[in-house]
Amino acid sequence: MAVNTRRVSEEELNTQKEYEKKVSSLIQTRYSNKPLACVVTYGCQQNVADSEKIKGMLEIMGYGFTEDRLSAKLVIFNTCAVREHAEDRVFGNVGALKKYKLKNPDVIIALCGCMMQQEHIAKRIKESFQFVDLVFGTHVVHKLPELLYTALTRRKRVFELPDIDGVIAEGLPVKRDNDSKAWLPIMYGCNNFCSYCVVPYVRGRERSREFSDIEKEFRKLVSQGYKEITLLGQNVNSYGKDLNPKISFSELLRRLSSIDGDYRIRFMTSHPKDCTKELLETMASCDRVAKHLHLPFQSGNNRILGLMNRGYTREHYLSLINYAKELMGDELSITSDIIVGFPGETYEEFSDTKSLVEELGAIGLFTFIYSKREGTPAAEMDDPVSYEDKSLWLRELLALQEKISARQMQLHKGKTFKCFVYGKGKLGDNYLAARTDGNVIIEFEGDERLIGTFQNIKATEPLTYVIKGEIQK
Repeated sequence: MAVNTRRVSEEELNTQKEYEKKVSSLIQTRYSNKPLACVVTYGCQQNVADSEKIKGMLEIMGYGFTEDRLSAKLVIFNTCAVREHAEDRVFGNVGALKKYKLKNPDVIIALCGCMMQQEHIAKRIKESFQFVDLVFGTHVVHKLPELLYTALTRRKRVFELPDIDGVIAEGLPVKRDNDSKAWLPIMYGCNNFCSYCVVPYVRGRERSREFSDIEKEFRKLVSQGYKEITLLGQNVNSYGKDLNPKISFSELLRRLSSIDGDYRIRFMTSHPKDCTKELLETMASCDRVAKHLHLPFQSGNNRILGLMNRGYTREHYLSLINYAKELMGDELSITSDIIVGFPGETYEEFSDTKSLVEELGAIGLFTFIYSKREGTPAAEMDDPVSYEDKSLWLRELLALQEKISARQMQLHKGKTFKCFVYGKGKLGDNYLAARTDGNVIIEFEGDERLIGTFQNIKATEPLTYVIKGEIQK
């Protein structure tokens, strides 16, 4: 069993099932047609997975779904707190529904997710967005039936934002967004407390799911024909540290990848501090584990890494990358995250990040200008560099990575890859998009019936971030 982890009891889950029945009965009497729900998701894949559970519960309660907010009887915004831009989008989009709510007072507007776990955000919603009916945090998603029933039957706004370290609720229904690609959370929360990040404050401490629960869900996904299964956690490398007996993330990968079936395992996100040689060796030896490593380094300068409280050095990061390349060679592809303009960073220190980017040889980067987050240590640090200067630095970095990505794409020309076809492409009306084992995107002309299958595709024309290809019969 997990140590210091609260698993939601069967009694609590059964209580929520009773509320599901109550809501279902209520909306059958209140609406002549099936009411529609619109669930709007911001942020990371963990939020996407949470929204799939929200939709699973709503479906049982009798809701249909729409992407049109102005035709919905229930609108839920699942929010992200990682950057200011995401928060601004939420406020803007929620504010735009005020007139709709005034004309349709029976509509329920709800907010959940990471933003809501911040006290100053919840206070702003309470005071300035009084047309919002329901607000709930990351730790009570499983209580949606009860909270929704309360919002539907009372004339009182509902705020459920407990200040706890988090729970694990097993067995919740899931309405997945895709028939062949699935998200599978293996743990929740974070213990790292990087100085710029709010995640430990809004998601709680690390808590791992029992392996038996993960295995059961994984086997079900494989039996249902899911081809790409992505294991999720704020820091998957920490999986199992709170379990007794302990099980490492590497062991988890080995056990899951031994299950029979035609599928590929991906995972995110890894933290360099906890990335082990054992994990890299497991990636290299397990055929069903994708040879794609998303390993955020955030800065190439050791002083800045120290201020960020990242727990590793540039040299340690590169030693991991070099070992991974040694094990997996051309099969391996790398992506990373970078923060530009951390408080106190100089241009010379930013130049260390550029040099690390050149040495890394990533196929792509997720780059962001530092975003001040209230309540984090970095928010109190001196930040003398202007946003305009940081924007110039970012453009320099993007121009550099564009050249590197184009160079990396050229390395694949003429090779044939087993690819997962995941959707329509962007290069033309008849193009489909597929992903190699190493997460390289290849677009090719083909029939839409191929979506959701593995196909052998030859890389024929490398572009900057994508490759044109041809399906091989």
